[in-house]
Amino acid sequence: MNNIANEMYSLMERLFPICRSITGDGVRETLNILKEYIPIDIKEVPSGAKVFDWEIPDEWNIKDAYVKDKDGNRVIDFKCSNLHVVNYSIPYDGELTLSELKKHLYTLPNQPDLIPYVTSYYEKRWGFCLSHKEYESLKDMTYEVKVDSTLEAGSLTYADLVIPGESEKEILLSTYICHPSMANNELSGPVVATYLAKYFLEKGDNYYTYRFVFAPETIGVITYLSNHLDDLKKHVIAGYVITCIGDNGPFSYLKSRQGGTLVDRATMHVLKNSEKEFKLYNYLSRGSDERQYCAPGVDLPVGSLMRTKYYEYPEYHTSGDNLDIIEPNELLRSFEMYKKCVNAIEMNRIYKTIVKGEPQLGKRGLYPTIGTKTANLNVNSMMNLLAYCDGQNDLLWIAEKINEPVSILMPIIKVLIEEGLLKEVEQ
Repeated sequence: MNNIANEMYSLMERLFPICRSITGDGVRETLNILKEYIPIDIKEVPSGAKVFDWEIPDEWNIKDAYVKDKDGNRVIDFKCSNLHVVNYSIPYDGELTLSELKKHLYTLPNQPDLIPYVTSYYEKRWGFCLSHKEYESLKDMTYEVKVDSTLEAGSLTYADLVIPGESEKEILLSTYICHPSMANNELSGPVVATYLAKYFLEKGDNYYTYRFVFAPETIGVITYLSNHLDDLKKHVIAGYVITCIGDNGPFSYLKSRQGGTLVDRATMHVLKNSEKEFKLYNYLSRGSDERQYCAPGVDLPVGSLMRTKYYEYPEYHTSGDNLDIIEPNELLRSFEMYKKCVNAIEMNRIYKTIVKGEPQLGKRGLYPTIGTKTANLNVNSMMNLLAYCDGQNDLLWIAEKINEPVSILMPIIKVLIEEGLLKEVEQ
């Protein structure tokens, strides 16, 4: 398993330098790298296309950007950090005094060593970002300023992968690919999603169909929904937005808008039975693509399982969100937690006892032949399970009722089915 941890971290290292945005070659490069790992289907949607209440913007690409002092030194340099440029900056080439330049500079006075991540997708402007310490060191002179970018008709790029299962009902796993060099907020999601897709492809005996979506945040998911909504509403029974999943903080879960959906119940059940510490957020704390999947008119049951939630860690949307805050073993732990949650959904069926009344377990070798004061815990779990398998309650409901993890109950169910005491109810 340590090999998987190292592989995920190596993939993150490879993706980290790429300058991504909501459109452009950085997104394509990222998806083409992921396609080396899993057979995603990459799609392009042209600029100007209407997607629900939105419109695909012009495509943005950037080659270089800098601010040079009078001696020709780059005091702000896109090639040193792609966060130095306001994402989606329009082209600019000219000379500015310090006072004029400062109108286009962005810093974080409360975090003076960090470069902020700033975007201007839907308002044409240009700008640079730098640490507040660098900002305060700028001297009063005329600066040469250049943003070598393009903003013109092109397309928005996204990708998906559908892994068929025994059932046409789907579990959706969505992540975004639009941030430049940020490790936890951006790359932990696509990396974990990629390895989950590899897992379900290799596993092969999946009950549910799995749909993976890699799209720019907000506009990308809106685009995806506008093209696939009917199928998603028909098939998706549970879904996750995968983000902020690579740091070493406790797990946190943001519930779907409806609350109490299958994905909410399964995730909270797994967290309660496997973690000493975790955090729960309701939908009022939303801030990522769960907004699009759960929006009225879409109404998909989608939550988000994270480590430290976006906005909640100090490096969020800054140059501090780099590879230093990612630990390979924590990526692996997050990968394993997602597997547990999805497997809980896989196992969640409705069962019904076949015999009337309490079955005689002893003649089937399932009950101690000598009564003792110390109850056999497996027998207690089996009896409690049978007591609630009435064809009405699903396994997650029963597991919560009798205070047993579904992972403990599944081997018992298998035995009871083999002994002809239990059957699965078709849903």
